Amino acid sequence: MNAILTNPLRVGLRQERVISPQCIVIFGASGDLTHRKLIPALFELFRQRRLPSEFAVLGCARRPWSDGEFRSRMAEAMAEEVRNHQIAWDQFASCLFYEPVDLEQPEHVVRLGQRLEGIDRLKATRGNRTFYMSVSPAFYGSGCRSLAAAGLLADPSRSRVVIEKPFGRDYGSAQQLNKVVGACAQESQIFRIDHYLGKETVQNILVLRFANAIFEPIWNRNYIASVQITAAETVGVEERAGYYETSGALRDMVQNHLTQMLALTTMEAPGRFDPEAIRNEKAKVLQAARLADEQEPWNCCVRGQYSSGGSQARPLSGYRQEPGVNTNSTTETYVAMKLFINNWRWQGVPFYLRTGKRLPKRMSEVVLTFREAPVHLFDAAGGSPTANQLILRIQPDEGAGFMFEVKAPGSGMRSRPVDMHFSYDESFGEPSDEGYVRLLADAMLGDPTLFTRSDEVEAAWRLYTPLLELIEDSPWQLPIHPYESGTWGPGASDSLLANDGLMWRRP
Repeated sequence: MNAILTNPLRVGLRQERVISPQCIVIFGASGDLTHRKLIPALFELFRQRRLPSEFAVLGCARRPWSDGEFRSRMAEAMAEEVRNHQIAWDQFASCLFYEPVDLEQPEHVVRLGQRLEGIDRLKATRGNRTFYMSVSPAFYGSGCRSLAAAGLLADPSRSRVVIEKPFGRDYGSAQQLNKVVGACAQESQIFRIDHYLGKETVQNILVLRFANAIFEPIWNRNYIASVQITAAETVGVEERAGYYETSGALRDMVQNHLTQMLALTTMEAPGRFDPEAIRNEKAKVLQAARLADEQEPWNCCVRGQYSSGGSQARPLSGYRQEPGVNTNSTTETYVAMKLFINNWRWQGVPFYLRTGKRLPKRMSEVVLTFREAPVHLFDAAGGSPTANQLILRIQPDEGAGFMFEVKAPGSGMRSRPVDMHFSYDESFGEPSDEGYVRLLADAMLGDPTLFTRSDEVEAAWRLYTPLLELIEDSPWQLPIHPYESGTWGPGASDSLLANDGLMWRRP
């Protein structure tokens, strides 16, 4: 169904995949994600001429909007972008439609099917449909049931479903949701989305590892001493208190974003560059992962919650003072933990994961620290030689860095560490696409490479089950450590690494 096209204006000699005639249906079209991420991403694809001329977007929600009101609300939300590209927006807006739909009402879904048939005739979309579930997770299962009951998922070659995170709340609920969704559609039709996998630098982990022969021989326990994976945010909970109070950092960030970076960093080389081959290797490495202390998980995890801080000029409130947050909340806004992967490549190498809100710097990175040289032949300017480090910068300064020792200037033979940097912006001269741009295109193409398969999502939840059970059943064993807004988290997280003679990297 997909063709190959070379577009010299955009990619030079590179072959670009072409999206088939398509209607993308967004459930939850009145919500925040639609006007902040989904419509802007689709508009970017339109401006890049990566969408077919036979294309439509059908927004669906309970609000009784018309096509015109939906278009005007999206234009208002993207006011600056619309002003900068008014002609393109006018063309794109003509592809936007709206239908009031409550997925819990069968007659609404039947009416939706009739509307889609009308759009097929109007826009020549040929019955190709991508249904995007931008709704509360509580409606993922029932929404898929409704679509299946109306016959809208019957043709695997023409229909697919994109499901936002979180996919379940724990191992048991993820299993149950997989059963429900699997009964409504084939696995090839189900696209569990994690926008982190749409980032150019996350995908670059695979290219860096498997396209460069210098890395593969040393990408293992014999040369790598430890790995740190960090996703730090400077913002607080903002307007997400209702969701965040029921999830916390462990469910919101660790189980998906950080775990995906862990899988890409540690997976074995696939036999070929094929979606299922890649997803096989990711699932296998997550199935081999475990907490550093499964019997007493409180020894390998630290939970924190930001308190007030900042400065007189810019005071920052604590989590419990945020609107909509319980004043006695024990929800974590910071998590740090230690993991191991029990396989031949990684046995004995500690992996440290951390994420938190209201930290000093917004950044996501993977840091591989190599073992020290067996003999220190030279004095180091800073006391002892600094271990070599490979730093994969996911955001915001997308790129990579390598830290190694060189001779310090002068008559003596002293060494000191230096950094060698690669920057996407400097090397390629253009910013990377936002994650949703790539992922929406892949979903419409039916390419599942960057989406999570059922066994993979279950393996991720199983990994953190001991911690989730501890928080539910014995929260006093995994207490909340307060940390001041604008700092790098609670002191207990430093102790987690200090026990192994290590320190968190703080750029």
